[in-house]
Amino acid sequence: MQTTSHILMIRPVAFGLNQQTAQSNAFQNTDAPQHNTQELALEEFDGFVKKLKAYEVDVTVIEDTPEPHTPDSIFPNNWVSFHDDGTVVLYPMEAENRRWERRTDILDEIKKHFNINKIIDLSYFEEQELFLEGTGSMILDRINKITYACLSSRTNPKVLQKFCEEMEYQAVTFHSEDENGLAIYHTNVMMCIGDNFAVVCLDVVRDSSEQQLLVQSLQNSGKEIVEISIKQMKRFAGNMLLLKNKLNKNILVMSEAAFESLNASQIEKLDKHVSFLYSPLKTIETNGGGSARCMIAEIHLPVNK
Repeated sequence: MQTTSHILMIRPVAFGLNQQTAQSNAFQNTDAPQHNTQELALEEFDGFVKKLKAYEVDVTVIEDTPEPHTPDSIFPNNWVSFHDDGTVVLYPMEAENRRWERRTDILDEIKKHFNINKIIDLSYFEEQELFLEGTGSMILDRINKITYACLSSRTNPKVLQKFCEEMEYQAVTFHSEDENGLAIYHTNVMMCIGDNFAVVCLDVVRDSSEQQLLVQSLQNSGKEIVEISIKQMKRFAGNMLLLKNKLNKNILVMSEAAFESLNASQIEKLDKHVSFLYSPLKTIETNGGGSARCMIAEIHLPVNK
């Protein structure tokens, strides 16, 4: 299935601007005020979790640890993904201080409720300076076994190929850049895949043949394309995630800024497929350069009986 009602989120203890990621992440604001950043981010995090639970989503919340210092631990989808055959994949991370986010105790906690029968650890690619940052780098069409990936310093084709070999996926790759010519650091800020729709910023895919291949793949797999602008992308309208709650209803999760950026036509198209859940995440977006989707690692593992 494309969606799940089970998710993992990491509650931050020392959230803040990560200088190690700022060079490749144009969504971070290095001039943002740093006063009370952790307190504000924690308030946003807890409010978001409360809304998700109110919408009948099963949220596993794990506290971050003060040491080692991991300012981006709030974004677990970059270091781990969980799959419905019981497989867990661990990923190579570009920033050294993000590699410390991979914690075996988190997997031990997941094992209490879900079945893990195989771990594929791709983190050894870090020794070669090659990276693939989980479902930030890849948008997984789990139904059709297609992964969409915009190539960047954080998304290497060699590691992507290894993932596809291990998980039996096909890759659709392309290059994308913003209006200033800066590479889009993660695919999940410019597109989102649902059961039968795709939210995508096509304007950042400059190569016409790559854009055509992307559109054809989405259409051939039965996705209605909801196109967003670069301006909307910069408000994290591409950083959405489709979840299915315990009542089997589709919930499209995003930040308040993302929702408010959508126009009436886009909302009408999406409203046919989903209910909307949005929450204010300004501090997390400004300092972390990521939004609602980045904060969630979907747990597709079989549930322990």
